[in-house]
Amino acid sequence: MGHPKKQKKKFASPTKPYDKERIDREKKLLSSYGLRRKKEIRRAESILRDFRQRARTLQASANATKERELIDKLATLGVDVKSLDNILGVSVEQLMDRRLQSVIFKKGMANSMKHARQLILHGHVTISGRKLSWPSYIVRSTEDGLIKVDAPVTNAVETGEQQ
Repeated sequence: MGHPKKQKKKFASPTKPYDKERIDREKKLLSSYGLRRKKEIRRAESILRDFRQRARTLQASANATKERELIDKLATLGVDVKSLDNILGVSVEQLMDRRLQSVIFKKGMANSMKHARQLILHGHVTISGRKLSWPSYIVRSTEDGLIKVDAPVTNAVETGEQQ
């Protein structure tokens, strides 16, 4: 069971640590999503792995109510799926697009992904009045319109400042 004060690991390390294709794919994800470390990618992969595992077991058991619950769960997270086969095809990028950091940047509330991360960590972002300080928070589809940034977003080029 483990020690109650020590949390269990929320991701799995790759089986082949020096796989060039995986390393290149992770580097591309790190730069495009403004992540700090590969651990964040591995957490997202772990979440997807759990959804896929549940989908495979539900395909074998053919339980319609549990299938609907899983599809609805992904729909609330903002991932559009119609059937269990679609769940198996969900990519890491689709889940990374639902992170708070990505949503803030895509809505134009930040100048870059790293700027969005900084706004979140400094406590300038609220969702329905609740301050969040986790860039990896998965934004539900119902919370999309409730995101607010308290800090003014100014572009250094517009204000004439030098960097």
